[in-house]
Amino acid sequence: MKDFLKTPPMGWNSFDYYNTSVTETDVRANADYMAKHLKKFGWEYVVVDIAWYYDEEGETRDNFAYIPFAKVEIDEYSRLYPDPKKFPSSKDGKGFGPLAEYVHSLGLKFGIHIMRGIVRRAAYMRTKIKGTDITADKIADAHSTCFWNPDMYGVNPKAKGAQEYYDSLMELYASWGVDFIKCDDICRMDAASSKDEIRMLHNAIEKCGRDIVLSLSPGPAILDEQEFYHENANMWRITDDFWDRWDLLLDMFDRCRKWQPFVKEGGYPDCDMLPLGKLGKGFGSERTTNFTYDEQKTMMTLWCIFRSPLMLGAEMTKLDEPTLELLTKEPLYKMMNSITSSSETFCNDNFIIWEAVTPEGNYAAVFNISDKAADAPFEKLDKKYDGAVEIWSGKTINFADVCTIPSHGAILLSI
Repeated sequence: MKDFLKTPPMGWNSFDYYNTSVTETDVRANADYMAKHLKKFGWEYVVVDIAWYYDEEGETRDNFAYIPFAKVEIDEYSRLYPDPKKFPSSKDGKGFGPLAEYVHSLGLKFGIHIMRGIVRRAAYMRTKIKGTDITADKIADAHSTCFWNPDMYGVNPKAKGAQEYYDSLMELYASWGVDFIKCDDICRMDAASSKDEIRMLHNAIEKCGRDIVLSLSPGPAILDEQEFYHENANMWRITDDFWDRWDLLLDMFDRCRKWQPFVKEGGYPDCDMLPLGKLGKGFGSERTTNFTYDEQKTMMTLWCIFRSPLMLGAEMTKLDEPTLELLTKEPLYKMMNSITSSSETFCNDNFIIWEAVTPEGNYAAVFNISDKAADAPFEKLDKKYDGAVEIWSGKTINFADVCTIPSHGAILLSI
């Protein structure tokens, strides 16, 4: 499962901009942009997030984040299908196959969001589980529900047909050409069955005959379960939803420090999406990220030196030049994808330093976490970094000179 994933996944997810309202037209436009502007830098996954199986959200947005007992698209085997109003190419039982084929034609990879469990509507209708004589109500656990989304019941892992249900899901997704699955309501194991359902998902992916990245949400992931996550998934959220607030970014330093020993090839603790550029249209109104440009550099630097997956949340067709420059900094990804070890090496009330080792050389990231500009604490760095190249600016940094780092900003030294 992990052999194919040598570096942290990089891509785009529709949630931060579209919430539940993304359409096929939107996905194609963003895929086109990625192929033209970002693919050559390693960005490749195009992921459709939550609620692609109904189209009612616009009617009740003021009252519900997710529609209670929505009219969902479902097949005879209890499996959700894309809503044909949002995704016209899915008509006549084609599902996400045509959209995945289009994304693949651009040299990119396609992903979808799913919720843990089985559709409530399937349990009520007693629809079949493929390959069995079991119906959905026999594997559904009505006491295992997501507290923030009403779409699903959990699956009773002891029930006959439970693994077969997950097998049928992955068989379907593989037939569509899905390369990435973000499973929600599962990572932090709120439900008693969560761990078993993660294992069933993993087993189903192993059987489906296709390389599929398994991403677990939401966090925070449980640190003591790191071995289990590595055995059964490719990435797992170490935080709840991350948004464009400095306090959340500052908190991420502590999370990364704790999880850093458990980052390894094929399994990546996930800092969540990058809330850059234009955000929020599906939440009520479009806005520009609240992060300053220096905070954006800090975020990108931390995510990369920690080796988090990179999932852009912006509407890509509206990226401005400064944001595009952030996302196309090739030396940054060269570092991320070649790191053999990295760790926090210094921390006080004003600065945090991370260092990384690669076969080609060493890197040091100096973060100014204070609320005012301050001179870089070169005395905390090894002298080998004197005369290093700073990745963001391309300039040579000499310790004899004053290097002022803006508030909430960062420098990244390479030798």
